[in-house]
Amino acid sequence: MRSRVLESPLAGWIDPARVFGGLYASHPHAVWLDSGMHAESGMSFLGRGSRLATSSVADRTVTVDGRTSDGEILQFLKEELEPASAEPGEGFRLGWVGWLGYELRAQTMDTSPRIGSRYPDAALLFVDRGIVFDHANRSMRLIALGDSWSEELSGWRDSTISALSSAADHDPVGETPTVIPNVSWAYGDDDYLAMIRECQEAIVDGDAYQICLTTEVRVDVRPDPFAAYLRLRAASPTHHGSLFVVDGLAMLSSSPELFLAVSPDRVVESRPIKGTRRRGSDPDEDAALARELESSDKERAENLMIVDLMRNDIGRVSEVGSVSVTRLLAVESYAQVHQLVSTVRGILAPGLTGIDAVAACFPAGSMTGAPKYGAVAILDRLEHRARGVYAGAFGYFGLDGRIDLAMVIRSIVLDGEGATIGTGGGITALSVPEEELDEVHLKVAALLAVLGAS
Repeated sequence: MRSRVLESPLAGWIDPARVFGGLYASHPHAVWLDSGMHAESGMSFLGRGSRLATSSVADRTVTVDGRTSDGEILQFLKEELEPASAEPGEGFRLGWVGWLGYELRAQTMDTSPRIGSRYPDAALLFVDRGIVFDHANRSMRLIALGDSWSEELSGWRDSTISALSSAADHDPVGETPTVIPNVSWAYGDDDYLAMIRECQEAIVDGDAYQICLTTEVRVDVRPDPFAAYLRLRAASPTHHGSLFVVDGLAMLSSSPELFLAVSPDRVVESRPIKGTRRRGSDPDEDAALARELESSDKERAENLMIVDLMRNDIGRVSEVGSVSVTRLLAVESYAQVHQLVSTVRGILAPGLTGIDAVAACFPAGSMTGAPKYGAVAILDRLEHRARGVYAGAFGYFGLDGRIDLAMVIRSIVLDGEGATIGTGGGITALSVPEEELDEVHLKVAALLAVLGAS
């Protein structure tokens, strides 16, 4: 593998949405790592995949560019990326981009596979060239893997610069659906309320402290992924947005939650989110709801349980004494909800890699409950379905050793059969079942609206 990351600055500024619409929207393997519609900081990245890797937990195989062999996707990534093969830099420096589905927990937790997902258990594209957008100084640059800007790479640079001139005139439109689609839930409201009560019974019996119960919505609609993502990013702006298109599948995400980041200097960080309130209809009500969230014993306890779990998971791969909680129970406000967010950090122990950190922490405790093994066993019994891409992680494994993975929440998966949305919430002994059901509906409402449903 050629290991030098080349960069070439571009003149001016073009909105990333215009560029994606003009250069990548029709490509079968496309990536948009999106810092947000009105971002004033951070980096966005657009590119195409040159290689595809998928994984099957049930078969214990990895398929790369159509060739299947025995193995696990995290081991494959470790062999591909270690040691780091590019100079460290800010943001994505090329590498593998994609999702790790929730069912990969069978490998990271060494448990038996349960019900198989309709989607690949992992899907990642190797991205070796693309366009970086620096929102802080409103600059753009081309980035590519190669020896020099000569021959084929020179031709790609010239053709991309030419295409950008046309993209500047492209007017991306997230067309509003005109037909109200059919919506079906994995469980009816009464069934979900009964599942919440079963979670609480298990908690009272001492089998878990907190359980993240989830459900799924299927929508009979097949929108253009790019147009749908434009609607999603307008309705639910976030710093970890993404559009990922691969072989007829598309994942559209407005996730606000960082599952795990590993920096080239070996700092591991997670920012678990637990605790939710809706936004108010006016500033006074909105502020009151934020204060209510911040002071809620139930919400604070729910967040603290996951913080403790993440401290334990990160501690398994960190230097002794390096794990700390740098921010605890902070209220962050998004378009539809207020959330309680904490930050846990550690420093990788000698001899371990960022992939080891992912393996130690996956799936995120905020999507299982605590303790993790007990909560997962209860969820397997109650949910009796594959979560698929939802509740897994999406992001990148960079050539410079940087890893940045968001939780797959507030996300839509599109395929030939329609759209799928996962949603859920943490259940504790203090939960009020009807309020938990309302929270599930609140979280999914904006995503359904993107698809023209209610």
